[in-house]
Amino acid sequence: MTDTPGTWYELTTTADAEAIESVAELFSRFGYNEGVSIEEPFLQEQDGDNLTIDISKPATVRTYIPAEAYDPEIVEQIRKGLWHLGQMRQVGELFVTQRHEEDWASAWKEHYRPLRASHRVVIRPPWFEFEATPDDIVLILDPGMAFGTGMHPTTRLSLFQIEKYVFAGQSLIDVGTGSGILALAAAKLGATPIDAVDIDPMSVRVARGNLDLNSAADLITMDVGSGDWAPNQGKTYDVVVANIIARILMELSADLRRSVKPGGLVLLSGIIEPKEVATKETFDALGLELIERDQVEDWISLTYRAPA
Repeated sequence: MTDTPGTWYELTTTADAEAIESVAELFSRFGYNEGVSIEEPFLQEQDGDNLTIDISKPATVRTYIPAEAYDPEIVEQIRKGLWHLGQMRQVGELFVTQRHEEDWASAWKEHYRPLRASHRVVIRPPWFEFEATPDDIVLILDPGMAFGTGMHPTTRLSLFQIEKYVFAGQSLIDVGTGSGILALAAAKLGATPIDAVDIDPMSVRVARGNLDLNSAADLITMDVGSGDWAPNQGKTYDVVVANIIARILMELSADLRRSVKPGGLVLLSGIIEPKEVATKETFDALGLELIERDQVEDWISLTYRAPA
């Protein structure tokens, strides 16, 4: 192996649930700043719900040593330590891989280019230009630690709904706003006033940054909130938008229903196909009328109207 500036050595092994702590402690003696990465196998439903650790499979444990501190003797000490631990529990072989730093701050941006997410909505990262047509709705979006870059089918389904059903002057709330993309699209179509909430403070920070990028901070009220966002305030809206997994949609169904004005619309997305029937039964029971169903891949959107 040839060392160059920015070179690291990645030390990797596997360990069963009972051996993870011991292996991590061994790695921490030699890894940079005592840092250890543990990747536990997990089970998860297709829509990302109900995440559980799968203790029947081994976890992957990693640590890193900078090239200037790398010593083959250290590796041999670790190998011996793992061998001894392996006499008591299931511990895998040690693998040593050379890694090189990259300018990730710039390299990852190449993966995000202007994207036509629906018929009219185009998502443009701040570092790319885009020549729009008069009918285009261009949203400047900086991908961050929040859901909603326009690439996922559920986001696209929501944008199709908003394009079709949202008009100037309508009041709207975006529940589970993520990156703020849906609220921004509604604002570009002239909806007002607009509220947007998310239970994740990080998402709200990302969304507020995206509002600034689109000069929309005065058009959308963005807050951290949960199921008590609107009903407890007595607020109702012409349009209620919620792009969240089906289980959460069903848990929030009564609040979503109370938040829509008579004759108003509830735009639901984030529903994986196996959970469509249960979701429909939940919202049908609230007296809402299903007026449209759409599907992209395995994902469903449902558009409901409240009785006038």
